[in-house]
Amino acid sequence: AAELLRQQGTQCLIHQPKYSMLERWVEKDLLNTIEHYGIGCIAFSPLAQGLLTDRYLQGIPPESRAAKPTGFLQPEQVTKEKLQIVRKLHEIAMNRGQTLAQMAIAWLLKDCRVTSVLIGASNIDQLTQNIAALNNLHFDQWEVMKIDAILNDKA
Repeated sequence: AAELLRQQGTQCLIHQPKYSMLERWVEKDLLNTIEHYGIGCIAFSPLAQGLLTDRYLQGIPPESRAAKPTGFLQPEQVTKEKLQIVRKLHEIAMNRGQTLAQMAIAWLLKDCRVTSVLIGASNIDQLTQNIAALNNLHFDQWEVMKIDAILNDKA
């Protein structure tokens, strides 16, 4: 797509893929492609519609997105397997001194090819908490290996 745009005299400046710890398809080829063409990447849904927050650790709360009949996060998407993954990730986040949401945002921002992430904070406290992810963007080798194992369902 970037090459087609370039042939038409239009520069692709930014791509906005859906990208989170639970949806990592962009890591396969897209991040290399945007780097090659000098295109920025702004990830949307970095918290997987809220699943990568502390909110779903005990299941689906009655007032949550997943409890509503419409929306992008449906109850059938909040599976037992995903909740197990989220709980394991939460443990790592706590060991890092972060919330799960902060670690999920930091995970994306640790890659220099990710220009920014779109956070859908619904109040000032959420915004403040999410911005605090910037306080710890470093992942040591053990954390990366452990997180990869969890996300690849090998932990």
